Amino acid sequence: MTGGYFISESGHGKEYQEGRVTAFVVISCIVAAMGGLLFGYDIGISGGVTSMDEFLTRFFPDVQRQRQHNTGHETEYCKFDNELLTLFTSSLYLAALFASFLASTITRLFGRKISMKIGGLAFLSGALLNGFAVSLEMLIIGRLLLGVGVGFANQSVPLYLSEMAPAKIRGALNTSFQLAITLGILAANLVNYATPKLESGIGWRFSLGLAGIPAALILVGSFLLPETPNSILERGYKEEARNMLQKIRGTMEVENEFRDLCNACEISKRVKHPWTAIMQARYRPQLTFCVFIPFFQQLTGINVIMFYAPVLFKTIGFEDNACLISAVITGLVNFLSTIVSIYSVDKLGRRHLFLVGGIQIMLTQIAIGSMIAWKFGLNGDGTLSHLEADILLALICVYVAGFAWSWGPLGWLVPSEICPLEIRSAGQSLNVSVNMFFTFVVGQFFLTMLCHMKFGLFYFFAVAVLIMTIFVHFLLPETKGVPIEEMGRVWKEHRFWGKYTADDSGDDDDVYI
Repeated sequence: MTGGYFISESGHGKEYQEGRVTAFVVISCIVAAMGGLLFGYDIGISGGVTSMDEFLTRFFPDVQRQRQHNTGHETEYCKFDNELLTLFTSSLYLAALFASFLASTITRLFGRKISMKIGGLAFLSGALLNGFAVSLEMLIIGRLLLGVGVGFANQSVPLYLSEMAPAKIRGALNTSFQLAITLGILAANLVNYATPKLESGIGWRFSLGLAGIPAALILVGSFLLPETPNSILERGYKEEARNMLQKIRGTMEVENEFRDLCNACEISKRVKHPWTAIMQARYRPQLTFCVFIPFFQQLTGINVIMFYAPVLFKTIGFEDNACLISAVITGLVNFLSTIVSIYSVDKLGRRHLFLVGGIQIMLTQIAIGSMIAWKFGLNGDGTLSHLEADILLALICVYVAGFAWSWGPLGWLVPSEICPLEIRSAGQSLNVSVNMFFTFVVGQFFLTMLCHMKFGLFYFFAVAVLIMTIFVHFLLPETKGVPIEEMGRVWKEHRFWGKYTADDSGDDDDVYI
């Protein structure tokens, strides 16, 4: 068919395909995906700011002194090790963790758009506080508000994208969220490169204050976006939901998909407490992946590079200007590699990208750790030639590329598409909160881990990547092209998860809480 849905019955159950992709849904998803700019800009900006002399002198004078004199520290690996400095970076993610739980309830009861609005407003407030900060307390409060914004945006945007997108391009449209994150990181790296050249030592204020631009974009965009049919139906507006579904699919023939949405909504209404429901055995697959995918995503060590790239490059001997240029290069590689994921995720599938990307990440982590061990040893007092610095930067870029087209976008895509409507907000909140918690852990303790584990830290992450790649190989089924309300069948057919999945055709009310 050229419009509506073609329905077929097979051993795999009911399958349907959308007739066409409308410009309306593509534009809506692109606007919503700008929520990723909030997360990305903050990830990219903090490392550059914490390497600026003026910023350190004003807020962290102890770090500046130990950098210059190496007082009280045994090796070069330890010259940035300071708990308050890492708290500046990591406090945002602790706030995002707690905000995601509140965002889960608001997203379910009032829709995805309102969470985007709250996220944009909180992030804008935090950016202004940081840009005008005159004390460490003001700086940390601003970071906490930024965290609230990230928590709400990361809760609502991936859900919005998965619910709006047609199944056959859901991966590509959802990956646009990760693309926006990488664009935010790249923009932050460029800003960090330019602002130290400003006179009067106010470059850090521009770097932090310019976070208000992506906040304003998502705030304005949230007023213009339509609500998803799933969310409209969940709040009881059946005809409005049907009309919106017809609009985003570009056809009046949406009865089959709409019937699936209605069935999912009826089940959802019977689940009074999603957080209790998601703990039931029948949702064990969704619970497992909503927890372990974000956990493993952080154990790739990517935020070692994204948070602290300039700091890391300084630690291993790069000059100030070279540090910032190198961070820009890794940011550009991150952005371009995510575009590769957009084109491949719905063709090659989720599992293929997870597995190949995992192998690429693991091998480059081993190579980076080995090169740092060879050149710097336990004391970190070696030097790099220009050729060796280029080789190390190239290895880091290959590592970043592996993450950017696999675990980066898939860490947001897969948890947002595998949960049925009745536990979808709880599942996404788990995904965000686990992600934020371990982002906080990495942000707070990386510099201490680098100080104590030295080059062995990269081997630690390589072992973690090996474990998670094996985990995906044996336990994750392929979900490409499966309509979001038909996702249950992939678990029923899986040799391990099938025993946990209840027969949805029954009327066992005991499973609904």
